[in-house]
Amino acid sequence: MMSANYISTLMLSSSLRTSITNNQAALSKASTEATTGRFYDVGLELGATTGSDLTLRADWSFADQLVDTNELVSGRLDVTQARITQLGTTATDFLKDLIAARSTDNGGRIVLPPASANLQDLIGALNVSYNGSYLFSGVNTQNQPVTPYATGSASKNRVDADFLATFGFSQSSASVSGITPAQMQTFLNTTFDAEFASPAWNTNWSSATDQVMQSRISTTEIADTSVSANQPGFRKLAEAYTMMADLGNAKLSQETFQVVVDKAISLVGSAISDLATLGGSVGTVQQRITSATDKLKTQQDILNNQIVGMEKVDPTEASVRVNTLQTQIQTALALTSQLQKISLINYL
Repeated sequence: MMSANYISTLMLSSSLRTSITNNQAALSKASTEATTGRFYDVGLELGATTGSDLTLRADWSFADQLVDTNELVSGRLDVTQARITQLGTTATDFLKDLIAARSTDNGGRIVLPPASANLQDLIGALNVSYNGSYLFSGVNTQNQPVTPYATGSASKNRVDADFLATFGFSQSSASVSGITPAQMQTFLNTTFDAEFASPAWNTNWSSATDQVMQSRISTTEIADTSVSANQPGFRKLAEAYTMMADLGNAKLSQETFQVVVDKAISLVGSAISDLATLGGSVGTVQQRITSATDKLKTQQDILNNQIVGMEKVDPTEASVRVNTLQTQIQTALALTSQLQKISLINYL
């Protein structure tokens, strides 16, 4: 038994339009693969191994986040290190001034101006910020760590009150000349020292926390990545600068003045050593971050090669598919155009 197949221009046109639509979708996919070098639909192509691909990409992304974080942390530590170096240089110069002033009449007048300026510089250096965060505030990064030493400030008020309570007059009084070396020594080693130790330091001078910022610098390492204004070296400098700037040194007797200078020399010398150690610690962290970043970038290269190996397509094959599909689409379009010109009217 024979059957007849009916062929019409409508059926042929519909078939060609469907072919064109399908080929255009395939062309878009092939073009994307030829351009990017990876599968258009990775999940569809990899099937059961898609999970491995996603894991590799997650590991790469995590490493990339750590690299970005390390760059930010490195910037913070660069500024921190620069401030520590600056304070160490200033302290070293001041130590020379102290030694020169000790054996000079009216030495208090020699060291008074730089002491006051150095104290303000110290406070300014400890209050430095980077990207909106205070570097020496510990974990309290949104608050300025050290209050200015000025009339009306808690730190200035406490020094004035301590001096008055101990000697019975202010630093500007002419009676300062009558303070004996023993009286000054006792004051410096007890009441005055206490203002730069906890809890007075944390109450009147600093709002920084002893706990410092920590950052993950690699997949396995966490490092301390900030410095607190409560470090002993900073306190010692604050004490030395304050005693040389605001204890009425210009009016003291030479013997009593030498007691103050000797105390300041001891504090500054110890602070210089503390800052050198602190700078070394920061430098060690900086080196760790550099090493960790280099390893992370190497790890990223390895992960990227594995990802590319799983997702890559043959560029030659993709290009051949593009050309083939373009040819098929052009042919179909040409045939569609010819079919549209066919009409029974032409044969009647």
